Amino acid sequence: MSERTVVHLLRHGEVHNPGKILYGRLPGYRLSTTGEAMAVAAAEWFRGHDVTHLVSSPLERARQTAAPLAEQLGLPVGTDERLIEAGNAFEGMAVAGGSGVFRAPRNWWKLRNPFQPSWGEPYVEIAARMLAAVEAARDAARGHEAVLVSHQLPIWTVRLHLEGRRYLHDPRRRECALASVTSITYDGDRFETLSYAEPAGATDPDAVPGA
Repeated sequence: MSERTVVHLLRHGEVHNPGKILYGRLPGYRLSTTGEAMAVAAAEWFRGHDVTHLVSSPLERARQTAAPLAEQLGLPVGTDERLIEAGNAFEGMAVAGGSGVFRAPRNWWKLRNPFQPSWGEPYVEIAARMLAAVEAARDAARGHEAVLVSHQLPIWTVRLHLEGRRYLHDPRRRECALASVTSITYDGDRFETLSYAEPAGATDPDAVPGA
């Protein structure tokens, strides 16, 4: 008989980011007070689940999000570099509001190819590393459940891959709220279904896309 395994992709909670910049992989960006509450809400959502394996992106906000769940489950938190935020040429810049980042001629070359995308890590590479991390977690939690704490764009990209959809998309239409859970169910090694939940509620539409 095949074993049913579920790999949950948990997005980190809200980050303290008063400058509203695209912080990407920059160090020093921690959860806000609201983000810490989101992490607790996510941990509560998993109460009663058969989680035997917990892994986080190496970035601080992801490790903070994993902490309440680790305490609840009595599990150690592993780290997997493949779960890290996507690389982005606009990292450290204010991209929300009328900052002019996308209007400045010096940035147009970076925007030349939205299919790749030309301003950051290629979607195909994000999908490949995320899928490898998901499959490693599936193998480690055979017949049980695993939780991987990651970031919006990597989670959304691997979802597009699994559902057979094209990578090009509008960031404002990603179904991947803060502290949301994207659950991937496997029957043995075969991808079976995908579901989605928002333990901490919907994300403010003014939040920085991809953060």
